[in-house]
Amino acid sequence: MTKKDSFVFSEASEPHRIRTKEILKQHPDIRKLIGKNPKTIFAIIGLVTIQLVLSWFVVDKSWWIVFGLAYLIGAFADHALFVMIHECAHRLLFKKPEANRLAGILANVPQIFPSSVSFERYHIKHHSFQRVHELDGDLPNKWEAKLINNYFIGKVVWLLFYPLFQIFRIPRLKEIKPFDTWVALNWAVQILFVVGISMLLGPKAIVFLLASFFFSVGLHPLGARWIQEHYLTHGEQETYSYYGPLNSVAFNVGFHNEHHDFPSIPWNKLPQIRSGAPTFYNTLFFHTSWTKLFFRFLFDKEISLYSRIVRNDRGKVKLTDESKPDVDMINANAKVAVSVN
Repeated sequence: MTKKDSFVFSEASEPHRIRTKEILKQHPDIRKLIGKNPKTIFAIIGLVTIQLVLSWFVVDKSWWIVFGLAYLIGAFADHALFVMIHECAHRLLFKKPEANRLAGILANVPQIFPSSVSFERYHIKHHSFQRVHELDGDLPNKWEAKLINNYFIGKVVWLLFYPLFQIFRIPRLKEIKPFDTWVALNWAVQILFVVGISMLLGPKAIVFLLASFFFSVGLHPLGARWIQEHYLTHGEQETYSYYGPLNSVAFNVGFHNEHHDFPSIPWNKLPQIRSGAPTFYNTLFFHTSWTKLFFRFLFDKEISLYSRIVRNDRGKVKLTDESKPDVDMINANAKVAVSVN
């Protein structure tokens, strides 16, 4: 096959706002799913507790148990905590932004690296400016795509150190403010936590948490989620959902098309979007196995880091957009209805 040397350029606008508008028109009851789920905080507390208990458990265990538990249990807990941080970034727990941000910082604690607050600002831009290279941190750097391309070893390294590659993308996103007092608070909490765990439980607890973190986003079937969401595995469809059993332990994060169409609907109601508007989602390509996709990505030379859509058109979206197209459309329709009456 011919090795790719560029991303797939598109002049079309991103598909989600168009589909949101059509779904709200044909299935107006979907709007009833929009809202908050404050009970998510209990999931955060439970997951953080699991990681802390396991950190204590491995203190005097052999290294193979440390890494084994990290791969088989810790990775799933940390991956779920990433989903919780994602929910907090979209302010889907509480009405006040500050409360959501604090919940995200709590979810971030066992993951060692401070990322919750930074994730919020970069992720919202990913929604607002999907595939615009200067603003979408989900897109690889050009040098990153060229370095890894479609090589098996390159993909292994990329998945294993995926969080580090994401850090290298920050300088590209110059229009996004990288630091403020909330980021500082996030760093302070993480530093205090790491120092405390190191003093109380020792190095094996820290290694367990580090291994759980890297497995949860990288060289693990859960790492296929990053491929599933936007890599071009079926033509030029730029967003894919995953409808498989691991959604049950990943808080429905696989319902990715649904989430992009309705980012104001919490995780527990995402399946209802698909069931409420089946003609819009059952006609799209979707994945049913992260494990299968994980190995396909590693061995299929047709899939590389260049297998992504990019566009230059930002549309009419402002840089300060909070990525609530579903709510914005409903409010706009309500204003039109009032003016007509």
